[in-house]
Amino acid sequence: MVALAVGCHPDDIEFMMSGTLFLLREAGWELHYLNVANGSCGTDRYRTEEIVRIRKGQAEAAASILGAVFHESLVNDLGVFYEQETIRRVTALVREVKPNIILTQSLEDYMEDHMNTARVAVTAAFCRGMLNYHSIPEHPPWGGDLMVYHATPHTLTDSMRRVIVPEMFVNVTSVLSRKRHMLAAHASQKKWLDHSQGFDSYLTTMEDVAAAGGRLSGRYPYAEGWRRHSRVGFTARDGNPLAEALGSPVAMGA
Repeated sequence: MVALAVGCHPDDIEFMMSGTLFLLREAGWELHYLNVANGSCGTDRYRTEEIVRIRKGQAEAAASILGAVFHESLVNDLGVFYEQETIRRVTALVREVKPNIILTQSLEDYMEDHMNTARVAVTAAFCRGMLNYHSIPEHPPWGGDLMVYHATPHTLTDSMRRVIVPEMFVNVTSVLSRKRHMLAAHASQKKWLDHSQGFDSYLTTMEDVAAAGGRLSGRYPYAEGWRRHSRVGFTARDGNPLAEALGSPVAMGA
């Protein structure tokens, strides 16, 4: 069984998805890790080439902690658009990896890069089996079943401050320390996020978000929330392979 995580910037997977991914790893799944953007704007100290090099190394270290296959980023920060080249490149990865599930960002979030990443991931998954849709690089079509899951947005609300209530919650309490360790690999982000977005500590903020997810679940101390995309065009069977893989650490919402 294979899971492909498609995040936006280096550290987005860590913030919103990594607990679920650690549990999938424990269940024997093969994991793949893609940040669509390379983190080029996540600094107030370094020029583009230097911060891209730094953040690639940190992302590779994070993927190694997770035990995931690392895939190169595709564009600069604020360069994630819903356009053909990026879609074709992510389609190539979907065709190569052949995932059973894709974990990606919310279609509603506080910034366009995150939402565009979700849209690109969905379309790439939808196009995976189309004979006349050509990926970059070229890979033969693959029409296997997959389910796309959307994480909650970073603030647990959309850009208009409305709460996004997940369909299901994954209890990540048992892997919270590993989630924190994976996020800590992105050491260049501590000062930047604390300064630019008002975080007291990006590690504490991650735990606060997971605790807020736990409160939304009504069951768990720490949780990551997920919503399934429509199955139409993705899988013939309207199941829930993530819940089936993880079993008891999952609770369905109202």
